[in-house]
Formats: sequence, C-alpha cells, structure tokens
Amino acid sequence: MPELPEVDLVTRHLNKLALGRRIMSARLIRPRLSPFAAAEEFAGLLSESKIEHVHRRGKHILIDLNTGRTLITHLRMSGRFVMLPAEMPEPKFSHAQFTLDNDHVLHFADQRHFGMMKIVETDSLFEAKELACLAPEPFSDEFTAAYLHEQLKRSKRNIKETLLDQTKVCGLGNIYAAEALFLSRIRPRLAANKLSAKRADVLHGAIRDVLAESIAISESVPVFPENIGGNFYGENADGEWRVYGREDEPCVVCEEPIKRIPQGGRSTFFCRKCQSR
Repeated sequence: MPELPEVDLVTRHLNKLALGRRIMSARLIRPRLSPFAAAEEFAGLLSESKIEHVHRRGKHILIDLNTGRTLITHLRMSGRFVMLPAEMPEPKFSHAQFTLDNDHVLHFADQRHFGMMKIVETDSLFEAKELACLAPEPFSDEFTAAYLHEQLKRSKRNIKETLLDQTKVCGLGNIYAAEALFLSRIRPRLAANKLSAKRADVLHGAIRDVLAESIAISESVPVFPENIGGNFYGENADGEWRVYGREDEPCVVCEEPIKRIPQGGRSTFFCRKCQSR
C-alpha cells in the first residue's frame, strides 16, 4: 500500500496536472468505490466544479473544489490516477472518471478494488471519520518524541505493528516502519511499551529521516499523466533500501544476512545483529 511519500508524490503531480481545471462531468463506474453516494449523486456533486487545491492528510488525497466540497481519496493497495486525452480508450479497471475542461479525462483505476472515495463539505473536512482519527502528521509540531513515547507506552503490541497504526503514527506503512526501526536499531518484535523515552527519541528522528529521504528522492520523479506518481512506491533510489526486501542479503552496516519474519500478515525485514535490543 502506498505510504506517505508516495501519496505526497501523487498529490504534487495532481496539483501540476489538474489544478485550476474544471470538472465538466463525473462518472462513478464501480459503486463500491464511493459507497457514501449513489452514482447520480456522486456525478451531481462533482460536475461543473473547479479544482482549487490538492493536498494530503496521512495517506488520504484531498481534492478541494470551488463548490465548498472536498473529494477524499484513499489509494489503498492498487489505486492510481491516470489522465488521458478524451479520445483515448479508458484504462483497465477505471472505476471513476472526471472529464476536464482541457479535453482530458482523469481516471481513477484500481485493479484490486480496494480504493475509496468520499465527498464531504470542506468546512468540516477534518471531522470526517477517515481523517478525524489520524495521528499528527510526522513533520508537524504535534508529532514530538514525547508524543511518540506516550503512544508506544499505551500499546502491548510489538513495535512494528504499533507503528503501522495510523491513529498512533500517521503515514507509515510496512516499508518505512522497517527502515525506521533499522535506523534506530530496534528489534521489530519488541513490545512497544518496553521502549524507553531515550530510544523513542531516536525512533522519532528515524521516522522523520526515512520519510524525508524518500520525499526528497521523489522530487526528481517526472510527471507521467498516464500513471500519475509513476511506479515510485517501493523503489527508493532504484530499490536501495537498507533492509526492506533484502532477505538474505548482507546488512549495509555489519554484513549479517537480512532476515524476514511475518508480522501482522506482512513481512518484516531486519538485521538480527544491528537490531538486537
């Protein structure tokens, strides 16, 4: 699932491609993409509206319209935006379409059918249940080392799974949680409530570092209208991760083979020697 840096990239590219464009008409093809509004209502709420701002909260893409409404989108596993000339055939798995005033169509395609869209009033955007429960943004003033330690103290789960809880740490997913734990030399099976305040401070810095590093790398990704955001997820400078996806490869620090273990239905990669505490 795309994590904060990838969603941030899609948001920036949507701003470059669609900011100021008018949605002439909208079409909801797969009703379950937006179960909060019938297809006719979905089209009516979005048609003849102008895209004023595209931003992000956690892993949610937020498209503000001049009608006082915001379209919330979550990409989930395989959702992506595609912008094509109106005369071109729609891409496979196109579940929503937005015909723009520049004779292009913005498609939302989703091969695995897990994506979500919801239209809300902009004035009460952050009261929407999808956003109201989210933890502070990782680069915000509210996300402090003390805040992180307090959240970890409340959890008896292992620290890797706790970091994936968006109500505790916002924007992290499987990749960046593993990378942050490696940087802070914390073993992924450690119970979250066993982490000291001092080590929580180190983890706090590592979370910000791995996210900032990936966002910086993404700034060089060109805009591809036919695949907005490109295939950046999971790449990180041509796949040069420290631990993620590197099972049995030598650790970049100590050359111990990287191990993979299952945690919460996902694979966790770590170095047994560097992350022994």
